[in-house]
Amino acid sequence: MNQPQFRHISLRALCAAALSAAVLAACASAGGVAGDSFGGSAARPVADQEPKNQAQARAKNNVELGIAYMGVGNFGVALDEARSALKHDSSYAPAYHLLGLVYMYIDDMNASRENFQRALSLAPRDPDIENSYGWFQCVNGNINAGLEILRRVVKNPYYRFAGRSYTNMGLCYLREKNDQQAELMFTQALQVDPKNPQAIFQLADIAYRRGDMAQAQKRLDQFHSSNEPDPASALLGLRIARTTGDHDAQEHYGELLRERFRLSDEYREMMK
Repeated sequence: MNQPQFRHISLRALCAAALSAAVLAACASAGGVAGDSFGGSAARPVADQEPKNQAQARAKNNVELGIAYMGVGNFGVALDEARSALKHDSSYAPAYHLLGLVYMYIDDMNASRENFQRALSLAPRDPDIENSYGWFQCVNGNINAGLEILRRVVKNPYYRFAGRSYTNMGLCYLREKNDQQAELMFTQALQVDPKNPQAIFQLADIAYRRGDMAQAQKRLDQFHSSNEPDPASALLGLRIARTTGDHDAQEHYGELLRERFRLSDEYREMMK
C-alpha cells in the first residue's frame, strides 16, 4: 500500500484505493462495454452487475466478508474469505482484487501484482480494479504507469467514484514531490466528492508547506469537522499552531498526541 509523510499518505490512500471502492464495488464479474476517450472500451463497474448464478452469489458474500475483515485489520481472515470465494467461482475477478489489496497491505508486492493482473485479465478495464492497480503502480515507483491507469479510470463513463482516483493521482504526484500537480488533483477530487477526507487533508498539508497558514488552517478545520483527529492531522495542527504562535492550539494538539497517539510516528516526531 517510507518516509514519515508517506506513512500517513499510504494508509489513507490505501483506503481510497481499496476499502472505499471495494466495499461498494467488489461484487460481481465485469459486464458490458462502451466507447471511451482512449479509443478502447470502458467496462461497467462490477458493482453494477448481479451474480449470474448461485456460485457467484456465494463468492460475492465471501468477498464482502473479506473486505469487512480487511477493514478492521484482520488480514488473515480476509485472505481466507477471498480463497473461499474462489472455491465457489475460480474466475471471480473481485476475489483476486481482494487478494491483491490484502497482499498490498501486508507488503507482499509480488503476490499483490499477480492477483491484480489476474483480476484484470478476468475483468478488463474494470475501473474499481484499475483504481487499485493504478495506486499499486505508484506505491511501487511506477508513477507514470500508475497515472496513466488512473487517468483512464476517471474518464470511464460508468465509474461513479472518480474522486478516489483523482485523490490517488494526487498522492502519486506527491511521491514525485510535485505539489502543484498534486494540488490540482486533490482540488479536482473535491469537485466530484466534496467530503473526501484524504483530499482535504492533503490540501491542508500542501498549504502548510507553501506557507499559507490561513488556508492550511481552513482545510484542517474542514477535515476535523467531519473526521476524528488522527496522528497526522494532530501533528499538522501542532505545526500550524507553532508557526502562527497559537499557544492554546499548540497545547491542545500536543496533549492529543501525548494522550491518544503516544505510539505513533507523529508523536515521536513531535518529541524531536
